[in-house]
This record gives sequence, structure tokens and C-alpha cells, in this order.
Amino acid sequence: MGTAQDETRRPASRLADYWPSGLAVPAFMISWSILVLLPIVIIVAFSFLQMKSYRVVYEPTLATWTNIIVSERWFTVVRTLRIALTITAIELLLAFPFALWMAKRCRSKSLKAMIVTLLTIPFFLDMSSRIIVWRSILDVNGGINSLLLNLGLIDAPIQWLLYSEFAVHFGMIGSYFPAMVFPIFTSLVLIDDEYIHASGDLGGNPLQTLRYIILPLAMPGIVAGIIFTLVPLMAAFVEPRMLGGGFVNLLGDSINSALQELKYPTAAALSTIVIVALGVLMVVLVKLIGRREGNTSLFQVVQR
Repeated sequence: MGTAQDETRRPASRLADYWPSGLAVPAFMISWSILVLLPIVIIVAFSFLQMKSYRVVYEPTLATWTNIIVSERWFTVVRTLRIALTITAIELLLAFPFALWMAKRCRSKSLKAMIVTLLTIPFFLDMSSRIIVWRSILDVNGGINSLLLNLGLIDAPIQWLLYSEFAVHFGMIGSYFPAMVFPIFTSLVLIDDEYIHASGDLGGNPLQTLRYIILPLAMPGIVAGIIFTLVPLMAAFVEPRMLGGGFVNLLGDSINSALQELKYPTAAALSTIVIVALGVLMVVLVKLIGRREGNTSLFQVVQR
């Protein structure tokens, strides 16, 4: 006859019988392969097909890739990489000091909660409704030009504020700032203040504390912020279309146009380029971070 302690343990043992711990990893790998890898394989395979009379011809060919090269879409690839990397770098330079202040300097819980709430508002708004507001501000007759003209700072409206790369950069910075801030803020909050105080007690100045203590411990959040910012930037099409005015064509816009024209192999080939480019950038990022962590560790910092 079992004791009360055995009765309390029985549900846990039954749960372990239904879900053995050894099946967790295989189940995850199978699910991840079906939900992530299989669609990527299908996209890559579709890029080697072509369309005839609005129907997909299931015969392997390099015609789609040849057409991309001949049509000079590689300039679009280079432009997308340049803009995506530039915006990611700008977001990182803006987001890290802001997140560091919010995590370690902002002592008001109400102010911190208000900032977090304001940063989450863009996630609940449609991208088009957020971007279209900037058109009325950056336009030739918009708010910025009207203000500068009334102040006498310019004699004629500034033409390049809208329908230019500047406008696309400007719109993207505001759109993807929360995606960079939140992971960095989360990693900085988890850093124990004792490490920072210990660095000061050992004679470290603020720059040394930042370099050898805060940055290594915040690196997971920095990497996550870079990924969460760079990945959607590579496929962005709302900002280039609404703020670029057709003069700043990016890969996301090209993919969307190809889908609207029912050119599925072209859209698949362009998506494959995005996937390969992101894969290469992620590998380079991991290598750089691994090299940095290999050269500098917390134990080495304490020894110094």
C-alpha cells in the first residue's frame, strides 16, 4: 500500500512515461526541419524553374538565375545589403547607449514602464500607417520644409527629403529601433551591478568597465538585436515603396513585385539570395564574436 508521498509523485512519473526526456531533442529537430528547413528547400528548388503562360514548368533550368544577372538585379542586391548593414549599424549605435541608460541609470520604475510601453506601440500598428505619416512631414510642402522656410534657413524647399535613400533610411531607423533596443535592454538588466562596482573598485575607469565587463556580458542581447534588425531589413519593402517613390528599389520590393506578377521562380530566386546573404552575414558575425570572446574573458578582466 503506497504512502501519501508516493501518491504525490505518481502524476509526475506518469507524465515522464508519456513524454520521455530522450525524445525532446529529436521531436524539436523534426518539427524545426518541417517548419523551417523544408520551406527553404522548396524555395531554393523553385528558383530553378520557370513560368510559361502563367504556369510553372517543372523542368530544372538556370533561366531564372540568368535573367536576374542579365537584368542587373545584382545592383539591387548590393543596394539592399548596403542599406540593411548601414541601418543596423546606426540602430546599434543609437540603441545601446539608450538601453544602457534605461537598464542601469533610469531609477524611476514608472518612467521605465512608460518608455517600454511607448516602444511597444509600433508593434500594434500597421507598417503602412506608420510610414505614410512621414510623407507629409518630408514632402516638398511638408512640415520640415515649411518650418525651415518660415525660419528663413533655406530659400527653396529641399527636394531630397522625400523619394530618396535619405527618406528610406530615415523611415527604417524609426521602424526597427525597438527590435534593437529590447534584446540589448534585456541582457543589460540581467548583468549584476556587483560586477560593475567590482570593476571600479579594482581601478577600472568607465571605458574599461564598458569594454571588459558590460559589452561581453551584453553580447547575447547585442547579437539578438542585430539579428532581429538585419533579417527584416533584408526583406523590407514598405519603406522603399512609400518613401523611395520607386527610386530606391530593394530586394523586398522586387520580391513583392515578382509575386504580384505571378513570377514565382523569380521571387524564389530573390528570396534565395536573401537567405544566402543572411547566412553568410550570420556566420561572419558568429566568427567575430567568438574571436572576441576568445581574446577577452571575465576571468582575464578580473586578473587585470
